[in-house]
Amino acid sequence: MTTRAIRAAGLLPWLLPALLTPRLWAVTPEELLSDPALEHRAREISQELRCVVCQNQTIDDSDAPLARDLRLLVRERLAAGDSDREVIDYVVERYGNFVLLKPPLQTNTLLLWVGPLACLAIGIAGYGVYLRTRRREEVAPLTLAEEARLAEILDLDRARVQPAPAREISQQTGADTRKTDP
Repeated sequence: MTTRAIRAAGLLPWLLPALLTPRLWAVTPEELLSDPALEHRAREISQELRCVVCQNQTIDDSDAPLARDLRLLVRERLAAGDSDREVIDYVVERYGNFVLLKPPLQTNTLLLWVGPLACLAIGIAGYGVYLRTRRREEVAPLTLAEEARLAEILDLDRARVQPAPAREISQQTGADTRKTDP
């Protein structure tokens, strides 16, 4: 559906809240800090942390109970005076690098960073090997009998495609093709 069709159908007022719902309802008002500066820092930290239940959402976007616990933990640590780095380090210490949306490049995360590129390179190399090694079948030349039969078929085809003169058509059908005035 195009945007114009959505507007014409009157669906925009219904779709917009549905699209914004997870982000608006994940962080509840009782979780918010009273200090706007601390709340802003908490939101920035939450954008770097993955919900370990949903795995594809930040803890701010997820409404899973564990994500709520992580949001509260981040806010508690900030209220206690921890720096942003200390809060993130604390969460990583408890949950591992998996909780980070952008895990650092380390030996234990090397496969995570290099794996997709390695798979792509292996696939391209495999396709290249396939193209080089596939057998190219040589077509044997036609025998004299096959050439004669092919020529016969092509002559028949040409005869069917070429239009016959009007005189031949009238003789075959018995119709008179001369123009007569009514």
